[in-house]
This record gives sequence, C-alpha cells and structure tokens, in this order.
Amino acid sequence: MQKNKTKQEYRSTYHLYKYTLMTFALIAAGCAQQPPARPGVKVQDNTLFIEQGRGIGKADTMDVAEDVLAEMHFTIEKADIDSGVIRTRPLPGAQFFEFWRSDNVGGDNSLTANLHTIRRTVELNVSKRERELCIGCDVWVQRLSIPEHQVSSSARAYKMFSRSKPSLQRLALNPEQEEEMAWIDLDNDTRLAAEILKRIEARIVRRTSDALQMTENET
Repeated sequence: MQKNKTKQEYRSTYHLYKYTLMTFALIAAGCAQQPPARPGVKVQDNTLFIEQGRGIGKADTMDVAEDVLAEMHFTIEKADIDSGVIRTRPLPGAQFFEFWRSDNVGGDNSLTANLHTIRRTVELNVSKRERELCIGCDVWVQRLSIPEHQVSSSARAYKMFSRSKPSLQRLALNPEQEEEMAWIDLDNDTRLAAEILKRIEARIVRRTSDALQMTENET
C-alpha cells in the first residue's frame, strides 16, 4: 500500500515537472526574437512588384537595375529617372566560348546565337502603382540579314574572306550587300527578361533585408 502511494506521488511529480518545462519552452519560443519578414518583392508576368515602405525608392531601384544590367555586360544608353526608363545599347549574342556571358538563357537561345548574328536590347520601365513600384522588362531580339553573295568562280568565293589570319576568316561584303543588309526583328526574349528581373529581385531583397537588420540592431 505504502509502495503504491509512493509510486503515485512519483508519477505526479514527474508529470508536474514535464508540464512546467513545456510551459517554459513555449514562453521562451514566443519571447524569442522573430526573424525579419521577407521584403514584399515578387515577380509576376515579367513584372517585378516592390511594396512601398521597404526603404528603397524609385531612384534606388533604378540604380540596382543598372548594376544588374552592367554585370550582364549591357551598356546603358538611356536612364531617365523622371520617366522611369532604362534602355541599353544592342548587345551581340554570346558565343559558345564566352562562358562568362549570361545573356543566352536556354539551350535554344544559345543555339540561335551561335548559328546566326543576333543582338538584344533591354528596356526597363519603372513606375508607381498605388503602394507598389513596378518594373517591366522587355528584351528585343534582332537577327542580321545579309543577302547572298553571287559567286561565279572560285576566285570570287575566295575574295569573300580576308587573308589576315589563317585561323580566322572575316566575311567581306560588297557594296550591294551592305546596302541591303538589315536587322530583322524576332520574338521578344521572355526568358532573358525573367532572368533580369530575378536578379534585380534578389539584389533588392538582400539590400532591404540588410537595411532592416541594421535598423533592428540600432534599436
């Protein structure tokens, strides 16, 4: 009898300690510092949306966008803060040996750039919409069209190429070809546009998160 009573008291004490520890654990978890919320930045339908009040304005956003384009080897032709437009100069498509380039997104785009002479122009439009900054991205693609050279003999075919280097031949155009040479518009490169916005998003998230962390550390 005494033995059973002692056993019951032991179990009661054990459960009391158990529930006490669980209560303290829940309280500690609730009082612990919560990690900063992810900045309200998202990409949807080739448009980047940035919630206002994240510590980054229109000018800062355009600076980030210009840095991303420069890293991808694009040269800025126009950057107008008032209109929110950033436009690049046409960039020739990367060749297979230019492994440091990142403007060919996807195998089909890489193949096209190696089979044809193409160039891409990027335009970003930054605008305000209610409580958001919106960044739209368009990538225009053009392919160089050169009329065929009429070859009537092997000698004329040989003259089509320079003799400067045996390992590198450069195409020489006659005046008629130069006059008819033109850039033909192709479909927009939506994959590259998505990649550009993705890189801008990542940099803005990192930048706003760092600013938020610094503010919390100061307080």
